[in-house]
Amino acid sequence: MTRREYLALSAAGALANAGSAAAADDDAPIINGAEHAWVLHDERFPINSRLSNCPNSKPNREYSMELLLAEMKTYSIDKVVISHVCTYGSDNSYPAHMLKTHPKLFAAIGLLVGYRLYGPGDPENPSRLERLMKDQGFSGLRLSCIYDKNVVWMNDPIMYPFWKKAEQLGAVFNIFLAPQQIPQVADMAERFPGVKIVIDHFAMIDISRPDEEGIIPILNLQKFPNVYIRTSLHNPSKQDIPYRDMWPYLERVYDRFGPRRMLYANFFETLIMQDIIPFFTPEDKKWIMGKTAAGIYHFGA
Repeated sequence: MTRREYLALSAAGALANAGSAAAADDDAPIINGAEHAWVLHDERFPINSRLSNCPNSKPNREYSMELLLAEMKTYSIDKVVISHVCTYGSDNSYPAHMLKTHPKLFAAIGLLVGYRLYGPGDPENPSRLERLMKDQGFSGLRLSCIYDKNVVWMNDPIMYPFWKKAEQLGAVFNIFLAPQQIPQVADMAERFPGVKIVIDHFAMIDISRPDEEGIIPILNLQKFPNVYIRTSLHNPSKQDIPYRDMWPYLERVYDRFGPRRMLYANFFETLIMQDIIPFFTPEDKKWIMGKTAAGIYHFGA
């Protein structure tokens, strides 16, 4: 089954179940923990390849705020976290516009530091982060250190002033990394326990490789209470939806971290997490589907 076919089927199921799901627990929001957003035909938000940290990746269709709002309605999603897309790079103006337009519906993490962005040692980074959060309402940043696989910078002492400022601000960082970079996160998480860290995409583990090279380093992060795991299955999976080859890894994370340190993301994985995964308890599912994210990201009142 292709993702497009699954989306069509799951959308129909979501519409059928929308009323009962919403009424089940008014205090348990459904929060999609990561979606990109961009536009191609709005002159206010141009894509500038000089600012992009993925200049060879150019979208051929829009994925706009309006489309996200429609998808939220289809899937009965209450809120969405915008993970700023790499094509805009350090220009965070589009998610800032979304936060200003719908502050109760969207939270956002921006792009500032890392590959093709501001260098880790740039002394202006702490103030840039502060402005992004205080003036524009962002929750923190996405760090795509996977593009710098052979460069150690997340726990380099040059970053310490940045992490201290992040602690003061209560910032959260979604980290897109490779398994061999997990020790950097572990060191940083221990030194700066006030910084919230979300591991994206299961650290892009290769599930054909031994566990010691992938899932075990992730599980070892459980000792740091400021580390969370995002349940995105599609990148490491080698199968089509519903990505059953990733379920054993998901269950190991669930057993080790518990639901209060897990959060779901992506519209096309909504019903996988809600209705298909067999080992989540109903109460735990409330945390994975939204309550965890509600405690991490900053949504407007």
